[in-house]
Amino acid sequence: MSKMLNEICDMLDGYTGRDKIIRTLCYTTKLASGLYAQSDPTRAKKLAIFSSKMSQTRATLRLFDDLPMLAYSLSYGSGSKEPDRWMGLIGFVTNLIDHAYYPVDKICWLIEHNLLNVENPTRWDTINSMLWVASIYLNLMKTIRSFTVMEQHKSCIDKQENESSQAFRMLLIKQRMEAISILRLSLDLIHAGSTLPKGMLWGGRFQTWHVGLIGSISSLLGLYQYVAKKRIVKQSC
Repeated sequence: MSKMLNEICDMLDGYTGRDKIIRTLCYTTKLASGLYAQSDPTRAKKLAIFSSKMSQTRATLRLFDDLPMLAYSLSYGSGSKEPDRWMGLIGFVTNLIDHAYYPVDKICWLIEHNLLNVENPTRWDTINSMLWVASIYLNLMKTIRSFTVMEQHKSCIDKQENESSQAFRMLLIKQRMEAISILRLSLDLIHAGSTLPKGMLWGGRFQTWHVGLIGSISSLLGLYQYVAKKRIVKQSC
């Protein structure tokens, strides 16, 4: 019990962990709201309000992501440190898209809170969603490429001599984590595509509980990865 409490406190103590918990609360309550829509409208409305407030909290916290993103992009550079040139190129382009996403996201936040008046607010929401879809898609492609490169590395290893080594076990663990990332990003891409206007991809076709279910599974996978990666780091030290 004490160990679990400490892990939860560690997550809440940092931005990334706190965001993952807020995201999980947002989508699990959205799922519950959709499921209660017919049987208990009052409860569904309360859950929807809570989900909306959690979403607004994440949007507000994203207002401060520009400088960390800039620092990451500067350290990433052209992606020369990646194990594969295609991964480096995809990562570089993704960073450019993310730098375009954050200002647009801020404009959408200002419009939503009536701090900025524009002629066509929906257009900004559409641009925001398009950048989000593009970023997730490229991250998915990069992760699939990373998984493939790891598989190639495995095939070059003499398993009889190395399959019991720590390095080989760590490679297997990292590959499994990448497989989970592929599933999570695929779900995120489905979700992001649903926020587009009708007529673009599958925009507007999902019901509330569909979005809640997809977001909940993705969020739980993200929580698992966050905890698992911290344990992997401790084991490797």
